[in-house]
Amino acid sequence: MPERSSRRRSARGRNARKNTSVAPAYIKRQIPYYEFLSEENLVKLEEQADWIIQEVGIEFREDPVALEIWKEAGADVKGTRVRAPKGMVRELCQTVPHEFTQHSRNPDRSVRIGGDNVVFTTVYGPPFVRDLEKGRRYGTIEDLQNFVKLTYMLPSLHHAGHVPCEPCDIPVTHRHLDIVYTHMKYSDKPFFGSITEKSRAQDSVDMAKILYGKEFMENNCVIMGNVNTNSPLLVDRVVTEAIQVYCGANQGIIVAPFILGGAMGPVTTAASIAQAFAEAMMCGAFSQLVRPGAPFVLGNFLSSMSLKSGAPTFGTPEPVMSNYVIGQLARRLGVPLRCGGSLTASKVTDAQAAAESADSMLSTVLGGANIVVHAAGWLEGGLCAGYEKLIVDADRLGGYKVMLEGLPMDENGIGKTAYDDVEPGGHFLGSAHTMQNYETAYYDAQMSDSKSCEQWEEDGSKNTEQRAFERWNQLLKEYESVKPELDADRDGALLDFIARRKMDIEERWY
Repeated sequence: MPERSSRRRSARGRNARKNTSVAPAYIKRQIPYYEFLSEENLVKLEEQADWIIQEVGIEFREDPVALEIWKEAGADVKGTRVRAPKGMVRELCQTVPHEFTQHSRNPDRSVRIGGDNVVFTTVYGPPFVRDLEKGRRYGTIEDLQNFVKLTYMLPSLHHAGHVPCEPCDIPVTHRHLDIVYTHMKYSDKPFFGSITEKSRAQDSVDMAKILYGKEFMENNCVIMGNVNTNSPLLVDRVVTEAIQVYCGANQGIIVAPFILGGAMGPVTTAASIAQAFAEAMMCGAFSQLVRPGAPFVLGNFLSSMSLKSGAPTFGTPEPVMSNYVIGQLARRLGVPLRCGGSLTASKVTDAQAAAESADSMLSTVLGGANIVVHAAGWLEGGLCAGYEKLIVDADRLGGYKVMLEGLPMDENGIGKTAYDDVEPGGHFLGSAHTMQNYETAYYDAQMSDSKSCEQWEEDGSKNTEQRAFERWNQLLKEYESVKPELDADRDGALLDFIARRKMDIEERWY
């Protein structure tokens, strides 16, 4: 028996090491969704959202083309207020793909969005960055490149996002070109394009055509936009033009109402959820009027706020509940879902950041989000991207991956062979079953220190933030030896495009 166990241990140990060497491009969910509301209460929310669409209506301002599209579809358009007859919006949303692939230039890193798939991406949009050495400061192009490189190096982050920090040393009117190029140059993971103006969205799509080829883009999603409605009940030109550019080119769009309860939505959580669902459904319907079958993701970003100061709060019960409920509503509608992730109002990577991020992220994961924006790096209510926070969050995302993939219940998981060489009253340390599984049995959280207090003190008494600081600096060094190469001809074509566009666009810093 010992000889047989030794052979089994050797073979399975090699397999375990082999399996841990390749990180999946995204997560395939193997566990149930958390069903928070009953059927009766879900119907109430759906009826409230439908009432808002039919009776109150949604403003579509500053874009006469969008209003004309609604008129031709049969909506009731008075001025800039659009009301859709009963059933119209839901019927239009039926052509939204239940799931789709966003292709990366490295096919092994393409992600599947929707269905039972889960994709984690970075913080989006902060003007400031923070690290343990330099403190809080405006982001630069070097910071943007660093975050893209770090995201490339972190297997728990499947998608590079778009603006992990604003490169504030680049003119605003030229910035989008450098942001998109940074993703194309320094990573081969999928990414978002710009949405802030129609021309910037178009530049993003045009750059994607250079990278992927026009013919491939005709039938495949390679770039996506991520945009917010101007709640309450306002869809402005930024949203409608982004939808027209991206969906018109058969590319994807995410639309997420950004609602602080009591400010941009009613103070009661159920009412804010219904409003957010109504706004997002209207945008989903509009995307299908632009191009039936174009990829669309229904987004949700509902936060509570301090009614004393007006400051947004995170990790509180109300937005946690909204994540569960919006997941149920999106599944009933049959569309992919985007939610926020590791959210916190904390200014630094501390206990507050950990607690609020954990509560926000757990509900996002259990509630059924398919793509999680702000999954790593978020600080200060989204105003700041933290280097150390990115590392700590990514470390915890690896744990969520293990949970989402479920409890292995095969022969090895059940563990009958675990008793082959362990007698009653003995121990499993060093047993054949333990040796076969020791490398993969438990998730190894690299940012957690489980050593004895004496060993921890001997190693410098480093806290999590210090360990994360050392980790991201080491990853940037390691990046240089494994960085993805961009085809020289395509790189040259992209640089030529950027140079010509910068010549055409007036340089402005506002």
